[in-house]
Amino acid sequence: MQADEALLGELLVTRLRDAMLGLGTAADAPSSPEALATDFTRALADFDACRYASLAVRLPRLIRVGHAFSASGGDTEQHTLLAKSYLLATRMLVKMDEQQLGWMAADRARQLAESAGDVLAVAESARQLAVLARKAGWHDQALSIALSAADHPDLRGAGRAGAAVRGLLVQSASYTLARRGDRDGMRELTDEAAAIAKELGGATLLRDHGGGFSPLTVQLHRISAENHAGDPRAALDAARTISLKALPSVERRSRALGDIAVTYDRLGRRSDCVRTLLAAERCAPQETHARPATKALISSLLVSGPTSTELRGLAERSGVLA
Repeated sequence: MQADEALLGELLVTRLRDAMLGLGTAADAPSSPEALATDFTRALADFDACRYASLAVRLPRLIRVGHAFSASGGDTEQHTLLAKSYLLATRMLVKMDEQQLGWMAADRARQLAESAGDVLAVAESARQLAVLARKAGWHDQALSIALSAADHPDLRGAGRAGAAVRGLLVQSASYTLARRGDRDGMRELTDEAAAIAKELGGATLLRDHGGGFSPLTVQLHRISAENHAGDPRAALDAARTISLKALPSVERRSRALGDIAVTYDRLGRRSDCVRTLLAAERCAPQETHARPATKALISSLLVSGPTSTELRGLAERSGVLA
């Protein structure tokens, strides 16, 4: 099973690509719009729990069947559900470093959301497009996409959920500044996102869009942002304020552990880095074994210093060592 988990990312990407291109058929497909909505809820739960073997079946099927329903006269709700399916696909493709497919999925989500008049899904599509622009190194475009979407009048009129999406968009812009080396700008925008989260009363919102927005998730964002802005000690300080158990999903906890592992690596704390990676594996084995960024860190550890039985075992389970 562990060897299979190391290949889960490739399997999921292949199946998503085929579904997006209209290849293949959807076995055991939901037979009604209501069943399709239930299946989406289950797919989102799979993503949150890092059950990627299940997601590799459910999410491509959602895209295929969603297109079939839409082609046969689907209503606004069907377009919204298909847009959300594409947004979930985009989040997974970004995680797997599949930028070309990610662009396709995010743009389709945007078009579907606009046709359905779903303000929140339109804004989340913009956020994913900003993420992809940042990953391509187009920092000015990434900033423009995120900040323009955050200031859109429709989003400002969308109540608490709209404010939470705005917070996520501001966070995305902050992370772009971190990638550009603008530490002061990154911290200013992160503080703005934290203020939005505080104004919302501390509740976790948007579990089905951005994976949750709250003061706690803003702190989670600070870890990676401070790392990429060049201050791993500030990243570690941010990590120490986080209760992993309080994070809204297994996926968020795994992400926190991955970011903390990167922090320890940048601080030269090798044994702490390996220990944290092993904790991430216990939390979400399929995520740890499949995600390219984690595998790259494991590979770097193998060649940068003495190895241990624990590190070699992790490398084997992740497919880094044959």
